[in-house]
Amino acid sequence: MRFHELALDDEILAGVDAAGFEECTEVQEKAIPHILSGRDVAVQSQTGTGKTAAFLLPIFHLIRHNETYANLQALVIAPTRELAHQIRDEADMLGENLGIKTAVVYGGVGYGPQIDALKANPNIIVGTPGRLIDLNQSHHLDFRAVGILVIDEADRLFDMGFYPDLRKMLKRMRDRKERLNMLFSATLSVKARNIAWEHMNDPVEIEIHPEQVTVDRVKQTLYHVASAEKMSLFLGLLKKHQPRNALIFTNTKRAAEIVAKRMERNGYPTEFIIGDLPQKKRLNIIRRIKAGQTQFLVATDVAARGLHINALDMVFNYDLPEDPEAYVHRIGRTARAGESGHAVTLACERFVYSLDAIEKLIGQSIPAERYDESELETDVSAGERITTRRSDDGRSGGSRGGPRDASRRRSGGRSHGGTHSHGGGHRGGRGPRGAGDRRRSESGERRSETAPPRRADQTRRTEQPHPRGERKSASAPRRGDTVEERIAYYRAKYGEDFKPTDEMLKNVPKDKPRRKPAAKRPKTKQPTRQSASRPALPGGGKAATEVAMNEADTSKPKKRRGIIARLFGA
Repeated sequence: MRFHELALDDEILAGVDAAGFEECTEVQEKAIPHILSGRDVAVQSQTGTGKTAAFLLPIFHLIRHNETYANLQALVIAPTRELAHQIRDEADMLGENLGIKTAVVYGGVGYGPQIDALKANPNIIVGTPGRLIDLNQSHHLDFRAVGILVIDEADRLFDMGFYPDLRKMLKRMRDRKERLNMLFSATLSVKARNIAWEHMNDPVEIEIHPEQVTVDRVKQTLYHVASAEKMSLFLGLLKKHQPRNALIFTNTKRAAEIVAKRMERNGYPTEFIIGDLPQKKRLNIIRRIKAGQTQFLVATDVAARGLHINALDMVFNYDLPEDPEAYVHRIGRTARAGESGHAVTLACERFVYSLDAIEKLIGQSIPAERYDESELETDVSAGERITTRRSDDGRSGGSRGGPRDASRRRSGGRSHGGTHSHGGGHRGGRGPRGAGDRRRSESGERRSETAPPRRADQTRRTEQPHPRGERKSASAPRRGDTVEERIAYYRAKYGEDFKPTDEMLKNVPKDKPRRKPAAKRPKTKQPTRQSASRPALPGGGKAATEVAMNEADTSKPKKRRGIIARLFGA
């Protein structure tokens, strides 16, 4: 089925065309009609089957044309900040000219910008459970205003321990009959079905099998390569294979731009496509690559989803994907319509950890090949600063290439392309200015930028030398010392032959013994008296009366009479 056969308005279909989508995937074909009719859906679908567009496109249509949702918000709950960002990027790409605002919220960063985004009253909110609950409890997010709910990758939410949080959020929302509910999960487990039974309205169950790749028609090759040699090896492989056309995948938008510009510097006319390119430009790029006018295209997973290029010669995974199913989706761009294809993957130290999961998913080991120095091509852009439109967190940024720069980069950085390094240092280390990444601790919390960790060569204030020179010794001469004491100090310090000057002896008191403090007189007990005519004080007892009388005895007569009158009421 084609998208134009769905009951979507023309402006939404224009965004679909600009993204390069033509044919609906199975999940889109089966889910979108039910959602547009107002039915809840529970979908068993793997990543890479097009499920994000399956819920975004009908949400766009309902917000624009259904009065029920005109003043309500759509909420998409995602398990990770990476997926939340990916959903927001795809929403921006598909709905660029629709006037629909999307906000993304997640933990590990400051609240301020996210609160500001919520104050703008977005149509769609994408977020992770912990931050969503925090914002709700601080009254910055109202769950009662949610009219459309999407629970994405429910199985991962449950595996990460978010099941109680998810139920807590659902209980704070309006009644399920007043919401449109969608649940997407790799498996419809018991917990997923419990959520569907408790908080959804008799949902339509849809089961989608992941896209399968005919491996015997795709030649797969893997190279283990250090980040410092990644671009040089990639250029060498392009020279070796000389493909008619190729699609190169990176894991981030900024990496796509940098790789494309480095290829240009090395004589390979290349374009890049990322989710936040203007719609007109994105549409022109897709048109040129399909018409054979563009030989090389660098893309991210979001931008390339649904992109079909006839007779695509090769696919390069410049970055090994972190999502195993993204690998299946990428290499499936070649070897289509019965043709053969070649997929080459470069596994650097940053992304190699996802290799086991990929091989487990496809049911085989990817054949690995070694390379030698002769296969490395000189990168003429090495050491050159590459300026990008924006970094992955929205700031402008640049990248330098070359081994020297590679050694400075840290595994927490986001710079790609050239001979940059994805690793080579502890996470969170200091990177180059303008890299645009936010340093975070292992827990994901942002480190303080105003109070960096103490370096090894820094010492505490108490260990620093005295600000006015050497600290004075406790036995140094003081103003009140006698002449003998002062001379003894200097002779001990400078030798027995030392002779003090008049200046040294200035202000020294006369040689006379210090006056000892007077000895304290022992306290004597005063004889106690008790009035014969007055009884002891009520509640005070005999001791209290005696104390008062003693005080009266040591006082002047007038004062004594006043005390007695106060005590006994006389």
